[in-house]
Amino acid sequence: MSTVPTLPGITSKVVDTPRLKQHVLFSGPENGTPVLFIHGNASSASYWEEIMLKLPAGFRGIAPDLRGYGDTEDKLIDATRGMGDWIDDLAALLDALKVEKTHVVGHSMGGTIVFGLVGSLNGRVLSGTVVNPGSIYGFGGSKGLDGTPCYDDFAGSGGGVVNPDFPKLMAAGDRSTDNPQASPRVVMNGFYWKPPFVPAREEDLLTSLMTEKVGEQKYPGDFVPSGNWPNVAPGKFGPINALSPKYVGDSVKNFVGAATKPAILWVRGDSDMIVSDNSFFDFGTLGKLGYVPGWPGEEIYPPQPMVGQTRSLLEKYAAQGGSFEEVVITDTGHTPYVEKPEEFMAAFGKALK
Repeated sequence: MSTVPTLPGITSKVVDTPRLKQHVLFSGPENGTPVLFIHGNASSASYWEEIMLKLPAGFRGIAPDLRGYGDTEDKLIDATRGMGDWIDDLAALLDALKVEKTHVVGHSMGGTIVFGLVGSLNGRVLSGTVVNPGSIYGFGGSKGLDGTPCYDDFAGSGGGVVNPDFPKLMAAGDRSTDNPQASPRVVMNGFYWKPPFVPAREEDLLTSLMTEKVGEQKYPGDFVPSGNWPNVAPGKFGPINALSPKYVGDSVKNFVGAATKPAILWVRGDSDMIVSDNSFFDFGTLGKLGYVPGWPGEEIYPPQPMVGQTRSLLEKYAAQGGSFEEVVITDTGHTPYVEKPEEFMAAFGKALK
Protein backbone atom coordinates (compact mmCIF):
# COMPACT_ATOMS: atom_id res chain seq x y z
CA MET A 1 0.00 0.00 0.00
CA SER A 2 2.90 2.34 0.78
CA THR A 3 5.29 3.48 -1.97
CA VAL A 4 8.09 3.29 0.60
CA PRO A 5 8.83 -0.09 2.23
CA THR A 6 7.83 -0.08 5.89
CA LEU A 7 9.69 -1.45 8.89
CA PRO A 8 8.36 -4.45 10.84
CA GLY A 9 5.85 -3.16 13.37
CA ILE A 10 4.58 -0.38 11.11
CA THR A 11 1.14 -0.74 9.49
CA SER A 12 0.16 1.16 6.34
CA LYS A 13 -3.49 2.08 5.71
CA VAL A 14 -5.58 4.52 3.70
CA VAL A 15 -8.11 6.39 5.84
CA ASP A 16 -11.08 7.89 4.00
CA THR A 17 -12.10 11.28 5.39
CA PRO A 18 -14.62 13.83 4.11
CA ARG A 19 -11.73 15.96 2.82
CA LEU A 20 -9.47 13.39 1.13
CA LYS A 21 -8.14 9.84 1.35
CA GLN A 22 -5.09 9.95 3.60
CA HIS A 23 -2.29 7.41 3.66
CA VAL A 24 -1.33 6.79 7.27
CA LEU A 25 1.33 4.75 9.06
CA PHE A 26 0.47 3.26 12.45
CA SER A 27 2.42 1.70 15.32
CA GLY A 28 1.47 0.38 18.74
CA PRO A 29 -1.88 -0.77 20.14
CA GLU A 30 -5.09 0.61 18.63
CA ASN A 31 -6.31 1.62 22.09
CA GLY A 32 -3.03 3.32 23.00
CA THR A 33 -2.59 7.02 23.78
CA PRO A 34 -2.36 8.70 20.36
CA VAL A 35 0.78 10.46 19.09
CA LEU A 36 0.31 12.32 15.80
CA PHE A 37 3.51 12.62 13.75
CA ILE A 38 3.73 15.37 11.10
CA HIS A 39 6.52 15.23 8.53
CA GLY A 40 8.37 18.09 6.84
CA ASN A 41 8.70 19.23 3.24
CA ALA A 42 10.27 16.91 0.65
CA SER A 43 9.62 13.85 2.80
CA SER A 44 6.68 11.78 4.04
CA ALA A 45 5.49 9.84 7.07
CA SER A 46 8.23 7.26 6.41
CA TYR A 47 10.78 9.54 8.09
CA TRP A 48 9.14 8.91 11.46
CA GLU A 49 9.11 5.09 11.44
CA GLU A 50 12.08 4.46 13.75
CA ILE A 51 10.73 6.91 16.35
CA MET A 52 7.22 5.46 16.08
CA LEU A 53 8.69 2.09 17.02
CA LYS A 54 10.49 3.63 20.01
CA LEU A 55 7.32 5.03 21.59
CA PRO A 56 6.82 3.89 25.18
CA ALA A 57 4.45 1.01 25.81
CA GLY A 58 0.81 2.05 25.63
CA PHE A 59 1.23 4.69 22.92
CA ARG A 60 -0.16 4.55 19.39
CA GLY A 61 1.79 6.24 16.61
CA ILE A 62 -0.24 7.89 13.82
CA ALA A 63 1.78 9.34 10.93
CA PRO A 64 -0.12 10.62 7.87
CA ASP A 65 1.28 11.70 4.54
CA LEU A 66 0.16 15.32 4.32
CA ARG A 67 -1.81 16.70 1.38
CA GLY A 68 0.71 17.09 -1.44
CA TYR A 69 2.98 14.30 -0.20
CA GLY A 70 3.46 10.56 -0.18
CA ASP A 71 0.56 8.24 -0.98
CA THR A 72 -2.22 10.54 0.20
CA GLU A 73 -4.84 11.46 -2.42
CA ASP A 74 -3.47 14.06 -4.79
CA LYS A 75 -5.42 17.26 -4.10
CA LEU A 76 -4.16 20.80 -4.46
CA ILE A 77 -3.07 22.92 -1.51
CA ASP A 78 -4.85 26.28 -1.44
CA ALA A 79 -1.93 28.39 -0.24
CA THR A 80 -4.11 31.42 0.38
CA ARG A 81 -5.39 29.57 3.46
CA GLY A 82 -1.87 29.31 4.88
CA MET A 83 -1.75 26.09 6.92
CA GLY A 84 -5.54 25.82 6.76
CA ASP A 85 -5.80 22.87 4.38
CA TRP A 86 -3.35 20.78 6.41
CA ILE A 87 -4.97 21.69 9.73
CA ASP A 88 -8.44 20.82 8.46
CA ASP A 89 -7.14 17.57 6.91
CA LEU A 90 -5.54 16.52 10.19
CA ALA A 91 -8.66 17.39 12.19
CA ALA A 92 -10.71 15.29 9.75
CA LEU A 93 -8.27 12.40 10.16
CA LEU A 94 -8.52 12.55 13.96
CA ASP A 95 -12.31 12.57 13.67
CA ALA A 96 -12.27 9.58 11.31
CA LEU A 97 -10.05 7.67 13.74
CA LYS A 98 -12.25 8.75 16.68
CA VAL A 99 -9.27 10.40 18.37
CA GLU A 100 -10.45 13.10 20.76
CA LYS A 101 -7.05 14.24 22.05
CA THR A 102 -3.48 13.50 20.95
CA HIS A 103 0.12 14.36 21.52
CA VAL A 104 1.51 16.05 18.39
CA VAL A 105 5.08 16.12 17.06
CA GLY A 106 6.16 17.85 13.85
CA HIS A 107 9.43 18.29 11.99
CA SER A 108 10.46 21.37 9.97
CA MET A 109 7.32 22.36 8.01
CA GLY A 110 5.45 19.91 10.25
CA GLY A 111 6.69 21.84 13.28
CA THR A 112 5.15 25.01 11.88
CA ILE A 113 1.90 23.08 11.44
CA VAL A 114 2.05 22.01 15.12
CA PHE A 115 1.94 25.69 16.12
CA GLY A 116 -1.12 26.04 13.88
CA LEU A 117 -2.81 22.99 15.41
CA VAL A 118 -2.37 24.29 18.96
CA GLY A 119 -4.12 27.48 17.94
CA SER A 120 -6.89 25.74 15.99
CA LEU A 121 -7.82 22.43 17.60
CA ASN A 122 -9.49 23.82 20.73
CA GLY A 123 -7.74 21.78 23.39
CA ARG A 124 -7.28 18.53 21.44
CA VAL A 125 -3.46 18.76 21.65
CA LEU A 126 -2.10 17.05 24.81
CA SER A 127 1.48 18.20 24.16
CA GLY A 128 3.28 19.75 21.23
CA THR A 129 6.81 18.84 20.12
CA VAL A 130 8.46 20.84 17.36
CA VAL A 131 11.69 19.56 15.80
CA ASN A 132 13.77 22.14 13.91
CA PRO A 133 10.49 23.91 13.09
CA GLY A 134 10.12 26.50 10.39
CA SER A 135 9.24 29.92 11.77
CA ILE A 136 5.54 30.44 12.42
CA TYR A 137 5.99 33.81 10.68
CA GLY A 138 6.64 31.92 7.45
CA PHE A 139 9.71 30.81 5.51
CA GLY A 140 11.56 33.67 3.84
CA GLY A 141 10.66 37.28 3.26
CA SER A 142 10.59 38.48 6.88
CA LYS A 143 13.01 40.10 9.31
CA GLY A 144 13.28 40.85 13.00
CA LEU A 145 12.03 38.74 15.89
CA ASP A 146 8.45 39.83 15.20
CA GLY A 147 8.44 38.64 11.57
CA THR A 148 8.20 42.05 9.88
CA PRO A 149 7.81 41.54 6.09
CA CYS A 150 10.80 42.75 4.10
CA TYR A 151 8.41 44.03 1.41
CA ASP A 152 4.67 44.60 1.12
CA ASP A 153 4.41 41.88 -1.58
CA PHE A 154 6.41 39.36 0.51
CA ALA A 155 9.07 38.99 -2.20
CA GLY A 156 11.62 36.32 -1.42
CA SER A 157 9.08 33.78 -0.18
CA GLY A 158 6.84 31.26 -1.92
CA GLY A 159 7.24 28.95 -4.89
CA GLY A 160 9.71 31.12 -6.78
CA VAL A 161 12.51 30.72 -4.24
CA VAL A 162 13.01 26.99 -4.89
CA ASN A 163 15.86 25.91 -7.19
CA PRO A 164 13.77 24.75 -10.19
CA ASP A 165 16.15 21.88 -10.92
CA PHE A 166 15.35 20.22 -7.58
CA PRO A 167 11.64 19.45 -8.24
CA LYS A 168 12.47 18.52 -11.86
CA LEU A 169 14.93 15.89 -10.66
CA MET A 170 12.47 14.73 -8.00
CA ALA A 171 9.78 14.25 -10.62
CA ALA A 172 12.23 12.36 -12.82
CA GLY A 173 13.10 9.99 -9.97
CA ASP A 174 16.77 10.95 -10.18
CA ARG A 175 18.77 9.01 -7.59
CA SER A 176 22.21 10.15 -8.78
CA THR A 177 24.64 12.70 -7.38
CA ASP A 178 25.21 14.32 -10.78
CA ASN A 179 23.91 17.79 -9.89
CA PRO A 180 25.88 19.14 -6.90
CA GLN A 181 23.25 21.80 -6.15
CA ALA A 182 19.97 20.04 -6.85
CA SER A 183 20.22 16.24 -6.96
CA PRO A 184 17.73 15.00 -4.32
CA ARG A 185 20.33 12.63 -2.85
CA VAL A 186 22.88 15.46 -2.59
CA VAL A 187 20.38 17.83 -0.96
CA MET A 188 19.22 15.14 1.47
CA ASN A 189 22.67 14.00 2.56
CA GLY A 190 24.09 17.52 2.56
CA PHE A 191 21.35 19.32 4.47
CA TYR A 192 18.85 16.95 6.12
CA TRP A 193 21.58 15.72 8.46
CA LYS A 194 25.11 16.78 9.24
CA PRO A 195 27.69 15.11 6.96
CA PRO A 196 29.26 12.62 7.01
CA PHE A 197 26.23 10.97 8.65
CA VAL A 198 24.22 8.73 6.32
CA PRO A 199 21.12 6.91 7.64
CA ALA A 200 20.75 3.15 7.39
CA ARG A 201 17.52 3.62 5.39
CA GLU A 202 19.06 6.11 2.95
CA GLU A 203 17.40 4.57 -0.11
CA ASP A 204 13.94 4.42 1.48
CA LEU A 205 14.21 8.00 2.77
CA LEU A 206 15.28 9.16 -0.68
CA THR A 207 12.23 7.42 -2.14
CA SER A 208 10.10 9.15 0.51
CA LEU A 209 11.55 12.54 -0.46
CA MET A 210 10.60 11.96 -4.09
CA THR A 211 6.97 11.07 -3.36
CA GLU A 212 6.11 14.76 -3.03
CA LYS A 213 3.66 15.87 -5.71
CA VAL A 214 5.48 18.08 -8.24
CA GLY A 215 3.92 20.66 -10.57
CA GLU A 216 3.29 24.34 -11.10
CA GLN A 217 0.35 24.22 -8.69
CA LYS A 218 1.94 21.59 -6.44
CA TYR A 219 5.65 21.68 -5.54
CA PRO A 220 7.28 24.12 -5.68
CA GLY A 221 4.11 26.05 -6.56
CA ASP A 222 3.40 29.10 -8.67
CA PHE A 223 4.88 32.58 -8.22
CA VAL A 224 4.55 36.08 -9.59
CA PRO A 225 7.25 38.52 -10.71
CA SER A 226 8.17 41.31 -8.31
CA GLY A 227 10.00 44.60 -8.63
CA ASN A 228 11.50 43.87 -5.21
CA TRP A 229 14.63 41.77 -4.80
CA PRO A 230 14.94 38.83 -5.43
CA ASN A 231 12.20 39.58 -7.97
CA VAL A 232 9.73 36.78 -7.14
CA ALA A 233 6.67 36.91 -4.87
CA PRO A 234 4.24 34.19 -3.73
CA GLY A 235 1.60 32.56 -5.91
CA LYS A 236 -1.56 30.85 -4.67
CA PHE A 237 -0.90 27.09 -4.72
CA GLY A 238 1.40 24.52 -3.16
CA PRO A 239 3.22 24.01 0.13
CA ILE A 240 5.95 26.64 -0.22
CA ASN A 241 3.41 29.36 -0.94
CA ALA A 242 1.29 28.12 1.99
CA LEU A 243 4.26 28.79 4.28
CA SER A 244 4.85 32.31 2.94
CA PRO A 245 4.41 35.11 5.47
CA LYS A 246 1.80 36.45 3.05
CA TYR A 247 -0.64 33.73 4.06
CA VAL A 248 0.18 32.51 7.57
CA GLY A 249 -2.11 35.28 8.80
CA ASP A 250 -3.40 34.88 12.33
CA SER A 251 -1.26 31.85 13.20
CA VAL A 252 0.87 33.70 15.74
CA LYS A 253 -2.12 35.34 17.44
CA ASN A 254 -4.02 32.04 17.53
CA PHE A 255 -1.05 30.13 18.99
CA VAL A 256 -0.15 32.64 21.67
CA GLY A 257 -3.81 33.24 22.49
CA ALA A 258 -4.90 29.58 22.54
CA ALA A 259 -7.38 28.97 25.35
CA THR A 260 -5.71 25.66 26.19
CA LYS A 261 -1.92 25.85 26.16
CA PRO A 262 -0.19 22.45 26.08
CA ALA A 263 3.47 22.25 27.04
CA ILE A 264 5.77 22.73 24.03
CA LEU A 265 9.04 20.85 23.58
CA TRP A 266 11.39 22.49 21.05
CA VAL A 267 14.16 20.17 19.86
CA ARG A 268 16.75 21.33 17.37
CA GLY A 269 20.12 20.30 15.99
CA ASP A 270 22.84 22.89 16.54
CA SER A 271 24.25 22.51 13.00
CA ASP A 272 21.01 22.93 11.01
CA MET A 273 21.58 24.77 7.72
CA ILE A 274 17.90 24.73 6.60
CA VAL A 275 16.23 26.34 9.63
CA SER A 276 18.65 28.73 11.31
CA ASP A 277 19.41 32.40 11.74
CA ASN A 278 21.62 32.09 8.68
CA SER A 279 19.78 29.52 6.57
CA PHE A 280 21.31 28.46 3.26
CA PHE A 281 17.74 28.25 1.94
CA ASP A 282 16.98 31.91 2.76
CA PHE A 283 17.62 34.66 0.23
CA GLY A 284 18.75 37.05 2.95
CA THR A 285 21.63 34.72 3.76
CA LEU A 286 22.39 33.91 0.12
CA GLY A 287 22.38 37.59 -0.84
CA LYS A 288 24.59 38.58 2.06
CA LEU A 289 27.11 35.89 1.09
CA GLY A 290 27.15 37.11 -2.51
CA TYR A 291 25.51 34.03 -4.04
CA VAL A 292 22.53 36.04 -5.38
CA PRO A 293 23.38 39.38 -7.02
CA GLY A 294 21.58 42.60 -6.20
CA TRP A 295 21.15 42.07 -2.47
CA PRO A 296 19.69 45.34 -1.09
CA GLY A 297 21.53 45.09 2.22
CA GLU A 298 21.07 44.22 5.86
CA GLU A 299 18.53 46.92 6.66
CA ILE A 300 16.10 45.96 3.89
CA TYR A 301 16.62 42.20 3.55
CA PRO A 302 18.75 40.61 6.31
CA PRO A 303 18.96 36.86 6.88
CA GLN A 304 15.71 35.74 8.50
CA PRO A 305 16.33 35.00 12.21
CA MET A 306 14.32 31.77 12.13
CA VAL A 307 15.57 30.38 15.45
CA GLY A 308 15.29 33.77 17.11
CA GLN A 309 11.73 34.18 15.85
CA THR A 310 10.73 30.80 17.28
CA ARG A 311 12.31 31.53 20.66
CA SER A 312 10.62 34.94 20.81
CA LEU A 313 7.28 33.36 19.94
CA LEU A 314 7.61 30.68 22.63
CA GLU A 315 8.56 33.31 25.20
CA LYS A 316 5.33 35.17 24.35
CA TYR A 317 3.44 31.87 24.66
CA ALA A 318 4.95 31.31 28.11
CA ALA A 319 4.14 34.88 29.15
CA GLN A 320 0.49 34.17 28.32
CA GLY A 321 0.33 31.09 30.55
CA GLY A 322 1.97 28.40 28.39
CA SER A 323 5.31 26.67 28.89
CA PHE A 324 8.15 25.43 26.72
CA GLU A 325 11.50 23.69 26.93
CA GLU A 326 14.30 24.09 24.39
CA VAL A 327 16.60 21.11 23.87
CA VAL A 328 19.64 21.52 21.62
CA ILE A 329 21.30 18.35 20.30
CA THR A 330 24.93 19.02 19.48
CA ASP A 331 26.81 18.13 16.31
CA THR A 332 23.48 17.48 14.60
CA GLY A 333 21.73 18.88 11.54
CA HIS A 334 18.12 19.37 10.47
CA THR A 335 16.75 15.95 11.46
CA PRO A 336 18.01 15.03 14.95
CA TYR A 337 15.46 12.22 15.41
CA VAL A 338 17.10 10.41 12.46
CA GLU A 339 20.68 11.33 13.35
CA LYS A 340 20.53 10.77 17.12
CA PRO A 341 17.30 8.94 17.92
CA GLU A 342 18.28 7.96 21.47
CA GLU A 343 19.05 11.57 22.44
CA PHE A 344 15.84 12.68 20.79
CA MET A 345 13.77 10.06 22.62
CA ALA A 346 15.32 11.05 25.97
CA ALA A 347 13.64 14.45 25.55
CA PHE A 348 10.54 13.36 23.63
CA GLY A 349 9.72 10.55 26.06
CA LYS A 350 9.41 13.08 28.90
CA ALA A 351 7.01 15.21 26.81
CA LEU A 352 4.65 12.24 26.45
CA LYS A 353 4.13 11.83 30.21
